Amino acid sequence: MSDSLFRKKSIEKIVADSAAGLADGHGGTGLRKVLGVRDLTFMGIAAVIGAGIFSTIGTAAFNGGPGIVFLFMITAVTCGFSALCYAEFASRVPIAGSAYTYAYVSFGELIAWIIGWALILEYAIGNIVVAISWSGYFNNLLEGFHIGLPGWLATNPSNAKAGYAEAMKGLANGQVLETLTKNAKMGYDAILHAPVIAGWKVIINLPALIIVFLITVLAYIGIKESKKTTNFMVIFKIIVIVFIIAIGFFYVDTKNWDPFLPNGFGGVLAGVSAVFYAYIGFDAISTTAEECKNPQRDLPRGMIYSLLICTVLYILIALVLTGMVRYSELKVDDPLAYVFEKLHMNKIGYLISVSAVVATTSVLLVFQLGQPRIWMSMSRDGLLPKRFSKVHPKFHTPSFATIVTGFMVGIPALFVSSSTMTDLTSIGTLFAFVLVCFGVLVLPKIARIKGSSAFQLPYFNGKYLIPAIVMLTSYLFRTRISDALTNLSSEGHQEILFLVFMFIAIITAIKSFIGSYSVIPVIGALSCLYLMIEIPAISWLWFFAWMGLGLTIYFLYGRKRSKLSNFTK
Repeated sequence: MSDSLFRKKSIEKIVADSAAGLADGHGGTGLRKVLGVRDLTFMGIAAVIGAGIFSTIGTAAFNGGPGIVFLFMITAVTCGFSALCYAEFASRVPIAGSAYTYAYVSFGELIAWIIGWALILEYAIGNIVVAISWSGYFNNLLEGFHIGLPGWLATNPSNAKAGYAEAMKGLANGQVLETLTKNAKMGYDAILHAPVIAGWKVIINLPALIIVFLITVLAYIGIKESKKTTNFMVIFKIIVIVFIIAIGFFYVDTKNWDPFLPNGFGGVLAGVSAVFYAYIGFDAISTTAEECKNPQRDLPRGMIYSLLICTVLYILIALVLTGMVRYSELKVDDPLAYVFEKLHMNKIGYLISVSAVVATTSVLLVFQLGQPRIWMSMSRDGLLPKRFSKVHPKFHTPSFATIVTGFMVGIPALFVSSSTMTDLTSIGTLFAFVLVCFGVLVLPKIARIKGSSAFQLPYFNGKYLIPAIVMLTSYLFRTRISDALTNLSSEGHQEILFLVFMFIAIITAIKSFIGSYSVIPVIGALSCLYLMIEIPAISWLWFFAWMGLGLTIYFLYGRKRSKLSNFTK
């Protein structure tokens, strides 16, 4: 039983099948190899520079002040460790599937299924959040043209109810409608004017559905068309961001950088979730491996280049933003536009709104390309129905999987609130990062393909360094460890997660001492594990429920139909 659950795919066979055009199971009717280093770098930038630089950076700066630049550096290093591990896998396993395929060759089928199922949280559910964010930016643009959608067509029921409650409270306190916040006015309008069908008020986020539909059509038509569109959007938003940095530099008042750490380092770390969420998209590059001209060379470069470029841009934007106004003013939905409008540069604020729409559109496109290719890989392996691996004869895209992804993102985007989805997306992403980092430790036991130009992760012996880092971490967290052990029952699930992390860290340190593990993958895995425990416990309950559903599908369908199964031929 255990052997069948953890059976592994052979890297040699994967590469041989890919070279022979058999990876898709259609004897050469596969995906088009059109992506180079520049295209992959642009796709990484498209996925990383989105809502984060136009929205969540404001909340992070409000908590951490100008010192938020340190958090971007820390997050970049953490993601950098993961990116190097992804690059190692991507160079050795040059087919679609991302962390799912990497787990298949290192840990076996069951873990591969689990990570593939978790990646749905990153791509499909993450895109629901981005679609909702896009709708907000788009509505701002319409208002710039003095065009307004009815409130019941531009929000979701949860936000409408919250906005209506806020509006009623403000009106009861003597405010007039015009002085209410935008969310309050929209909720008030939605509740009062929404049509009623069968006793239910119809309140939907129509722009979110429309953009998902359009992006799905583009992803369906082909990777070449998607590449051109992505490259154009990335060039546009980089030009806008560089322009913002250049103009904003002349309005920086260094007095606003004092104090640099107004809330200490704890204030900086308070923005972890907002900043990390901005970085999670770089791994989407690895899902396009079969569409790369030279995946073993180009995938690692695309990942690392995009991560470096995005980090530099984020740091510069953070410095300009906190230099133009006090950090305490930045807790707004559109901090960049707000800063320039406050300085009476409304035209630049409008340009920022246009760029925000373009930025989030590019994120949607990259994620909408990634999810179908993971399902395609799972289907090829027999774990999902064959239709998911069907490649369109004309467009050379995973057509059925792309359509299903469109429905899976578009329909919930009509009704749900983004706040219910963000934590689940982060858990799925971090879970993938952890397994990829630990998976690299298994790869040295697998022979490299002779003559391969594969990227090789630098090896730094962690025999003594990793135990030393874990011991230092235990010392720094000694108070939290003591409190968690003493008051475990009253502290709740969050402290249980922390103790689990410390247990895993100690076991990893012992195994590193015995096995002389490499520093980069171990530190990458432990860093991501630590970020995972900071996510609220209620989100973990939803995650485990999702995993339970996935495992049920695997044992009822996937295990017996797997191409590695002993039960089928």
